[in-house]
Amino acid sequence: MADVTVYYDASCPLCRREIALYRHRAEAEFVDVSVASNVPDDLSPQAAMARFHVREGDQLLSGAVAFAALWRKTPGFRIVGRIAGLPLVRHGLELAYCGFLVVRPSVQRLFGGRQEAGRCR
Repeated sequence: MADVTVYYDASCPLCRREIALYRHRAEAEFVDVSVASNVPDDLSPQAAMARFHVREGDQLLSGAVAFAALWRKTPGFRIVGRIAGLPLVRHGLELAYCGFLVVRPSVQRLFGGRQEAGRCR
């Protein structure tokens, strides 16, 4: 079993397209959280659908740090994942991700999906 698990919304066309970039390259397990029974006990279905989550070892990550963890496990993205883990870069990426979550519903509609806006903490 991989030490990284990616929780993604397979009901979202945009999310499916992005995960397709990683699925056959990343050293990770991919779990569709649009099926509530697939959501792990320490993550609510609402939170799973609102933000991107990755489990790395025992730690559940969300947002930019979750992307960085996935990138570190994906050939061709590893250096980006390491850079994304630097504090200032990570902070900037999280701000960008929070901005994306605001426009995500509109972007998803362009790809034929429908979704509520995510949340930033």
